[in-house]
Amino acid sequence: MSSSFSVYLYHTNDIHSDLDQWTRTAAYLKEREKFRQERGESVLLLDLGDHTDRVHAVTEATRGKGNVELMNEAGIQYAAIGNNEGITFAKEELNHMYDEAGFQVLLANLFDTDGRRPEWAEPYSIHTTKEGVRIGLLGVTVPFYPFYEGLDWKITDPEQVIEAFLPEIREQSDVVILMSHLGYPKDLELASSYDFDVILGAHTHHLLEEPEWVDNTLITQCGKFGTHAGELELLFEGDAQRLSGIVGRTVDMRRLKPSPITERLLGALEDEADKDMNEVVTEIAEPLSVSWTQESPFASLLADGLREWCKTEISMLNSGLLLHSLPAGPVTKKDIHRLCPHPINPCVVAVKGYVLEEVVKKAFTEEMIRLPLKGFGFRGEMLGHMVFSGMQIEADYEYGEWTVQSVRVGHELLDHAETYELATLDMFTLGPLYTGLSNAESKRYYMPEMMRDILTDVLVKQYTAGS
Repeated sequence: MSSSFSVYLYHTNDIHSDLDQWTRTAAYLKEREKFRQERGESVLLLDLGDHTDRVHAVTEATRGKGNVELMNEAGIQYAAIGNNEGITFAKEELNHMYDEAGFQVLLANLFDTDGRRPEWAEPYSIHTTKEGVRIGLLGVTVPFYPFYEGLDWKITDPEQVIEAFLPEIREQSDVVILMSHLGYPKDLELASSYDFDVILGAHTHHLLEEPEWVDNTLITQCGKFGTHAGELELLFEGDAQRLSGIVGRTVDMRRLKPSPITERLLGALEDEADKDMNEVVTEIAEPLSVSWTQESPFASLLADGLREWCKTEISMLNSGLLLHSLPAGPVTKKDIHRLCPHPINPCVVAVKGYVLEEVVKKAFTEEMIRLPLKGFGFRGEMLGHMVFSGMQIEADYEYGEWTVQSVRVGHELLDHAETYELATLDMFTLGPLYTGLSNAESKRYYMPEMMRDILTDVLVKQYTAGS
């Protein structure tokens, strides 16, 4: 063995089932692996989670197993999971997603409710290269506590497992790498607090064109949708496998030629998905139209269905949730998925009347109606007009703005001191969109049902029952 040598890592994150782009990323990964191996160099291919996104028909129809096939074909060796794997699939679906995985899933902070680790995951791995270099890999994911709890999982604070495992990993390793689906801000904190050589990051979709150093830890993250992949060169000196340096970069995938083999596999997966998604769930006699800027029959029907499904007095949802109107005729699973592709769950929030009034007034602003929201599971173009069921909103539109005059629940004026159970969307309880809802003490999430499941239920009851 020479006195100095390099080990190469190639990594991806937050593909979000942009599988057409993945055909280019896969071409790059396979070409780099072949190139390094022909030179006698060691190489690792890693994915940092959120490879799946149920916005894609292949992911939806195969419950993520199609993504795993594509990762296998690309040669991925280790993978973390993200929230799109962890909380958008039912527990049984996640438990079988990786049945055919040719790679090891690394996930240290997820457990069954009885404290056992899922069989498809290991907390960490010590990968030994042909040169004898021991690479410690530890995987963690973002702890969305109420969602995991709603799916009968126990998710723990990633720092707890880092503190538990890092000493034993460090003792066994020449280089220690955290495979983090926690987000760039959290990665910065961890780099300054723990003894990692590298943090491969994901979740917040930051694109670090050049990796960043925090103290003695290198942090990298490659954006989203597979537009970029990362390359790390770990430099070693001497027979003692002493890490002497790390060089990293991100590479733009968008102009690369797709892998023909990956394209053929994706085409086969799409054909299989079509067979499943073309199943007819109901038939409607008249078209259902939706508008993103004013009340419309389709959005109102879904709001009524949400209220009935959650068994609450009132409900609200944004019309941008429905991406298209629905023509008369047969309605397939593909139609439902195309109309409502978001991994968004129903939620019931206990909210005071005065908070509910603030929410209504904010919802009627042009800023919120036309907000081009990205994230929180939303996959639409704009938030859209807010639609209510069980509530009557009197509002005037003048000079390009709405002014809310009154809010009624049933036939009674809203009581500021009263507590109301509001059926709505989980995304309204997660961040800054409506702080009155996100700060509410009582929230009940319905898992694993998504809003498209509610949509299917509404359409079947409205047009099939009794026919």
